[in-house]
Amino acid sequence: MIYDVIILGSGPAGLSAAIYAQRAKLNTLVVEAKPLSGGQILDTYEVDNYPGMKGISGFELGMKFREHADALGVTFYTAQVQEVRNVEGWKEVVTDQDTLQAKTIILAMGANHRKLGVPGEEELTGMGVSYCATCDGAFFKGKTVAVVGGGDVALEDALFLARGCEKVYLIHRRDELRGAKILQEQVQQTENIQIIWNSVVKEIQGEGKVEKITVHNNIEETDSQLEVQGIFIAVGIQPNSEWVKDIVALDEQGYVKALEDTVTSQPGIFAAGDIRTKQLRQVVTAAADGANAVTSVERYLLQVLR
Repeated sequence: MIYDVIILGSGPAGLSAAIYAQRAKLNTLVVEAKPLSGGQILDTYEVDNYPGMKGISGFELGMKFREHADALGVTFYTAQVQEVRNVEGWKEVVTDQDTLQAKTIILAMGANHRKLGVPGEEELTGMGVSYCATCDGAFFKGKTVAVVGGGDVALEDALFLARGCEKVYLIHRRDELRGAKILQEQVQQTENIQIIWNSVVKEIQGEGKVEKITVHNNIEETDSQLEVQGIFIAVGIQPNSEWVKDIVALDEQGYVKALEDTVTSQPGIFAAGDIRTKQLRQVVTAAADGANAVTSVERYLLQVLR
């Protein structure tokens, strides 16, 4: 069978695309790596910035997206994608089980936040450990938090959190920040931000929620503890684009080059959600990308079939 569109990934972008594709009466298949749809939002304790869904848990929101797709009759297929090929007349998706064919493909594999890999990080993710200050910062108003990192995102996160938090620790492993100079100046001039230089987080502790962190000073080789209610990890994002790097153009960070119409450098292949080049990576923009991707797919199919 040659599908009209194969959607790779079942996070908000992929599920949104699936809903729009099914409503457009396209022969659609969603390939997901795990039999549980939702993507990164499944690990988010509470989502407070998705319109109309105030205070919903990330897991519940992911399930609502999936339920909507199921109600429309979307077909899901669990497999590990190994390669995407551009074959004359169609596309091929090679998985660990078989090879699938489609007229178009929507890349919606998302991106993963780089993690610290320290004790307590996995256990307390969504319970004080966060990778998105703009998503979760509102829950820490009047509290003490830590931000880990030294680039633009970390500095922006610290400044954003400082507006509502009592105190913000900015923990950086070097003796100078890497972010834009203007951001550095703003951070250093903000009274409730304290920079902790030459240090890394060694452990995150708490019973059911973040309560304190152990910080290791790389110069003095000493450990200290900070009482915090939240820790925001901003040490980079890794797009899941490894197995499409030879078929579509990527930017220097590995994101698929695509504008709001989701069109990539390869005709018939589209990129939606966190995997594509964009300013803001949140659930609402991912869902919008899914809709845009299907609109572009329909336009492409009309042109090809003429």
